[in-house]
Amino acid sequence: MTEKELFDLNIKACDKDIFNNAKRLWDSLAKPIDGLGNLEELVCRIAAIQGKVIPDISKKALLIMCADNGVVCENVTQTDQSVTKDVASLMAKRQSSVGVMTLNYPLDIIPVDIGINSTTRIEGVLDKRIAYGTGDILVEGAMTESQCLEAIEVGIDMVRECAEKGYNLIATGEMGIGNTTTSTALLCALCDVSPEAVTGRGAGLSDEGLRHKTDVIKNALLFHDLYGKKADDSAYALNALLKVGGLDIAALAGIFIGGALYRIPVVIDGFISAVAALTANLIRPGVSEYMIASHTGKEKGTALVLEYMGLKALIDADMNLGEGTGAVLLMPMLDMAMSLYKSGTRFSDTDIKEYERFK
Repeated sequence: MTEKELFDLNIKACDKDIFNNAKRLWDSLAKPIDGLGNLEELVCRIAAIQGKVIPDISKKALLIMCADNGVVCENVTQTDQSVTKDVASLMAKRQSSVGVMTLNYPLDIIPVDIGINSTTRIEGVLDKRIAYGTGDILVEGAMTESQCLEAIEVGIDMVRECAEKGYNLIATGEMGIGNTTTSTALLCALCDVSPEAVTGRGAGLSDEGLRHKTDVIKNALLFHDLYGKKADDSAYALNALLKVGGLDIAALAGIFIGGALYRIPVVIDGFISAVAALTANLIRPGVSEYMIASHTGKEKGTALVLEYMGLKALIDADMNLGEGTGAVLLMPMLDMAMSLYKSGTRFSDTDIKEYERFK
């Protein structure tokens, strides 16, 4: 994929008529207006995304993009890069956190090696490796333009393959030691926020470690001439991604773009996933219509990113586990809302007077 091909992708708006028809269907149920609150809105959005008043979310997949980040050499994390490979291996066996959480839930987990720093191929992990991790963003670009575009294309292609296999709801996850550093740097570069305002502790840092991580992010932004700036076009967003982002973030951005191309709702997980979603929407405006926010997360910048895109998360549980755990927690809630939406008792089946909507 070339830069021009990426920028020329045709992102169509969701169907507003179907959204409104879905809202009317909710109102026909024997319950108070907007009784399920934001869940009703989500079902209407999913209907508009899929282009049918009764949407189908019965076949679900979790796509987990795994990659290493060169900035780890700047001591911004508690652990070394070997953890990325080790957790990816557990994911393949459904023994990582998200796998164990969903053992009895109908969800297919697809871990993808997009850039793990290991010569070993991990059994059960889809091999889409572009490089053995990224560059150290403090002294060099994370990726070349061709690597970044290839990672985005992998994400888009993964959604296409999911669509061909009948999946109709996709959750996003990631695994990559150091990726809260790259995600924070990218958020700062895209939205002109200071590292001091949004840098978090990641998987766990001391006060001194947090100060050091913040300094690394600030100096990386200065090195790449991204400090104090803001995305004003697609080219800038892509440039920021390849300079201070990561292969996992780029591939996730591709998944969000793919969701818009193939009309499949894609669920944002936590901070890294949210920054990838924001990047995708800046590269191809309109993509956010096809996104669903799951949770606000512990990282400081997550709520900021969701607000920037006009999305509202349903779960506020102070989570920062990653792997797509927050995204999959939303899915049973959606299942229950869909059960009521499709099979609930209607006012027309009772003697109860239908509520009138005034707004």
